[in-house]
Amino acid sequence: MKITIWVREGTWPACVDAARELAGSRPAEVTLICVREASAGAPDTGFGSLIGRGRRRQATEQLDQLGREAAETMLRQARERLGQDAEVRLESGFPERIVTAAAGDADYLILGRDGDHTRLGPGSLGKHTRFVVDHAPCRVLLIWPGNAPAVGSIPPPPPDR
Repeated sequence: MKITIWVREGTWPACVDAARELAGSRPAEVTLICVREASAGAPDTGFGSLIGRGRRRQATEQLDQLGREAAETMLRQARERLGQDAEVRLESGFPERIVTAAAGDADYLILGRDGDHTRLGPGSLGKHTRFVVDHAPCRVLLIWPGNAPAVGSIPPPPPDR
C-alpha cells in the first residue's frame, strides 16, 4: 500500500496518526510531502517596503530560510511520529498542483481539513485542500485535525420557494 500524507501546520499530527491506523500491521510505503508557497518576501507582496531599501534582500532571504527550517522540522517530526521509514519531500510552488501530482501513484492521500473547524460543511476546507480533494487521482482520507463539530452545526436547509 502506498500512502501520501500532506504535511501542513496544524493538521499533520492527525494525518500521520490516521496513516498509522490505516496501515495497521501491513507494510506501507509512505511519502510525507510539505509544499512551501511563494516566499512572504516576494517583491510583489509589499513586504520589501516595510523593511527599507538597504536590507530588503537580506530580510527576504532570512524569512525564506526560517520558513524552510520550519518546514524541515515539521517533516522530521512527522516522520518520527509515523514511526517508520518514509520518503520525505519538501517542495516549493503551487501546493494544490504539487500535492495532486504527488498522489499520482498513491493508493491513499491523507490530508487535513484546514478551514473553519467550528461547523460541518464546505467551509472546513481551504481553497488548496478543496482543489486537491476534487482532483486527487486516488482515494482521499480527509481528516479533522481535532474533534469534528456536532451534526447540529450543519446550516439549516434553504426556505421553500
